[in-house]
Amino acid sequence: MLNWLRKGLAKQDEGFTLVELMVVVLIIAILIAIAIPTFLGARQRAQDRAVQSNLRNALAAEKVFYVDNENYSALAADLTAIEPSFAFVAASGTDVLPAIDAADDQVVCLTGVSASGTTFVLGDIASGAGAGTHYGSVALAACTNAAVAALPTTGW
Repeated sequence: MLNWLRKGLAKQDEGFTLVELMVVVLIIAILIAIAIPTFLGARQRAQDRAVQSNLRNALAAEKVFYVDNENYSALAADLTAIEPSFAFVAASGTDVLPAIDAADDQVVCLTGVSASGTTFVLGDIASGAGAGTHYGSVALAACTNAAVAALPTTGW
């Protein structure tokens, strides 16, 4: 009886066949083919959201400056004094470049470029026609009241 069990156990130590290994490799390849585009899409969305968040934070700093001075500022130094941990220069993709309307300091445009290459604009009109915050994903030729008012008032 004991010898019969030993012979039965010895027959089970055969290993995997080439077909079984190829099926496992095929399944892993299919899972990778599904996961990589999903990961890349999530990465791009995260890069875009980071710039959008930076623009909203920069707008908060602009509004603080507006409350104190009754006009917006395009100077990075003014905004850095309010929010020192934030970069207000166009040195890299996630930094924010502020601009104001040359004829009307009641209009501000904040532009940021995502690492994915998408340009985002956040404009705010303090008073008058089109007052409010406007969002866009296209670079403005100039920061004017008309250009900002043409942007949608809904978020990105």
